[in-house]
Amino acid sequence: MGYDLGKLEALRRKYGESHGGEMFDPKFRKVADKIFNKAGTRLAPYSGIPTFLAAPYRDIAADNPDFGDLQVAMIGVPMDLGVTNRPGSRFGPRALRMIERIGPYNHVLECAPTHELRVADIGDTPFRSRYRLEMSHEDIEKRTNQIVDAGVLPLSVGGDHSISHPILKAVGRKAPVGMIHIDAHCDTSGLFDMTKFHHGGPFRNAVLDGVLDPSRTIQIGIRGSAEYLWEFTYESGMTVVHAEEVTGLGIPAIIEKARRIVGDGPTYISFDVDSIDPAFAPGTGTPEVGGLTTREVLELLRGLKGLNIVGGDVVEVAPQYDATTNTAHVGAQVLFEILSLMVFSPAIKKG
Repeated sequence: MGYDLGKLEALRRKYGESHGGEMFDPKFRKVADKIFNKAGTRLAPYSGIPTFLAAPYRDIAADNPDFGDLQVAMIGVPMDLGVTNRPGSRFGPRALRMIERIGPYNHVLECAPTHELRVADIGDTPFRSRYRLEMSHEDIEKRTNQIVDAGVLPLSVGGDHSISHPILKAVGRKAPVGMIHIDAHCDTSGLFDMTKFHHGGPFRNAVLDGVLDPSRTIQIGIRGSAEYLWEFTYESGMTVVHAEEVTGLGIPAIIEKARRIVGDGPTYISFDVDSIDPAFAPGTGTPEVGGLTTREVLELLRGLKGLNIVGGDVVEVAPQYDATTNTAHVGAQVLFEILSLMVFSPAIKKG
């Protein structure tokens, strides 16, 4: 087959002088029109004040908050008083805000969530004390209640995994929710050192508080030497997919299982970055070898399109243990994927 000079000339006429934002496919044109100005320029990813996924920042008062017409509120929860070993996930929200070039277009789910949703970074949870774990949980629950009461979906960035309990107390206050939990650990253990409010037990607490439905909960990627701590998971009726099962089952089968378990009811997504193998994401407090790959996690999340997502979190990014920033990059990408899923969630406030 010879070189097609006619096709080359046609491409030159169409694309030779077009700028980066000039798209001819209507699907891509719709996205580009929101990102490029008329001169064909878009904001530099390294400029401006950093926010989650480069979303607009909105200052929401701690008391008498006005969320306006927001559909999704992304919020930082910089608190790691519940860790059992290595601290540092308090720096997670700032690290994720610093990651550039995540999105704006999700080519698999075919959406640009920060442009298709009324979403904002509303800053961090207002904490009364940097030292009091239980008081911090009260503050998280209060702020999440404000978000939920306004009809807005909360998407939180931690912080250690203990933050999920007070968030679920707000999200599941009227009726218990289901959950897709991606993690190395089940986080259903009991009291340690005179408190049950640590990052190893948020989901036991949530079930016992009546805000999380264990029969509609699946935990994916579980592995490591703490298996003996997760008796409550099995006793309560949660479903576990161990990391060692992933290769044999395959991601499509796990997606089908997760969708079947949560059904069409309200569902929360909780992602702990230690679900990822430390070869990809070493910056976390409790790394466990033999974990999921980044590609597997993205495929899994994208397979949840259309579920009734009512909130989510990304937790346990401790950036100081990863000089490459890869762990924060993973966390920011997962945040983007969960936000993308919210575009298609029946829970999104329309209008």
